[in-house]
Order: sequence, then C-alpha cells, then structure tokens
Amino acid sequence: MGIISLEKLDHLYWLGRYSERAFTTIRTFMDAYDTMLDQDPNAYKKVCEKLHIPDVYGSKEVFIINYLFDETDPNSVYSNLSRACDNASVLRDMISSTALSYIQLALYEMVDAKKESFCLLRLQQVLDDLYAFWGSIDDYVESSACRNIMKTGRYIERLDLYIRLDYDRKAMELAYDRMAYRLQRSRAAYDENNFAIVSEAIKKGGNLCSILPNLNSIFKD
Repeated sequence: MGIISLEKLDHLYWLGRYSERAFTTIRTFMDAYDTMLDQDPNAYKKVCEKLHIPDVYGSKEVFIINYLFDETDPNSVYSNLSRACDNASVLRDMISSTALSYIQLALYEMVDAKKESFCLLRLQQVLDDLYAFWGSIDDYVESSACRNIMKTGRYIERLDLYIRLDYDRKAMELAYDRMAYRLQRSRAAYDENNFAIVSEAIKKGGNLCSILPNLNSIFKD
C-alpha cells in the first residue's frame, strides 16, 4: 500500500462505509416517513426487518426520533454519521480540511434537525452535505489509492444496503460494478474467493441476502 499505513487504510475504508450508510439510511427513512404518514404507521417495522436491526422503538413516533437522532443507538443515522466524522477527523491530512468540514456540517445539521418538529428539510441538507463531501474528495484528494479505498468502502456499503432493502436489480448491478472497479484499482489486498462468490451471485440474480457475509469479508482492512 505504499505510504498508506494499515491504520489509515482502515479509516479510509470505514469513512466510505459509514458516510454511505448515513446517506442511504436517510433516504430509506424519508421513504418510510411518507408511508407511515399516509398509509401504514407500522412501516418502520419493515425497515428494521430489512436492515436486520432490532425493533426497539415500539411506535412510529419513537422510531422517527430515535432512529434519526439517538446517540446511544448504534443503528441510528446520527451514530453512523458520527462514526464517519470520527474517521474523517483522523484523516484530515489526507482528505483535506474542506472534505472534513462537509462531514462535520452534516453532523451539525443532524443536531439542528433534532430541535425541529419537521426535520425533512434538514435531512435533505444532510444529503446535500454528503454529496458535497464526495465531490470534495474528487477535488482535493491527490492520491488515487486513497480515493479508491474510500470508494471501495462506499460501494460495498451501498451494495450491502441495496440487497437488504430489495432495490431493483439494475441499481444493485451498478453498485456492484462501481465496487469492483474501485476495489481492483485500490491496490489493497482483498479476498478473491469472496469477491468471486459475490460476482457470480450478482450475475445469477435471485435472493442475494445469503452472500452478505461474503460481501462484507471481501476487503482486507
């Protein structure tokens, strides 16, 4: 890995994963929010089931607040965004202060959103900040290896979530293609057997949940 230490490699990879997890779960929450208001107040239970997280909420009202903002819930959006920020903070010298600032802005938006009764506009701003974060990664990170490691984590996480959430096949195939592209250009060690299992399953289609352990064991951080 050249000058990238194993510790920094780990932070780069998990920065990619946690930032993508926050992004996709916010989008998932926003879809579920509309469904809970207009059709099914228990729609959040399906979100918990698909994401394989325990239903500790008991009602849509509790879910709306705690799933977004509970700092003690390891599955909350806030917790995942906070972990992304922690990883970004130790990588300031590699990803730039500008990129770090967008992750921090997204976290501050979550804090502000908790204070408001209607938070969807704040959540959209969080998504915008995360878009800006990835744009700044392309602009400010000179090392292609660093960018590819972060984006490997990003697309492994995206594919994991798309499988769990039953996204359409084209979306999953695109996430896989991007993951494979970044992984093979990252120059990092990876498990070729697990990669082959995931690749074959994506080609065949069907229920892909069985390959999640393989997917999450591809990258050797």
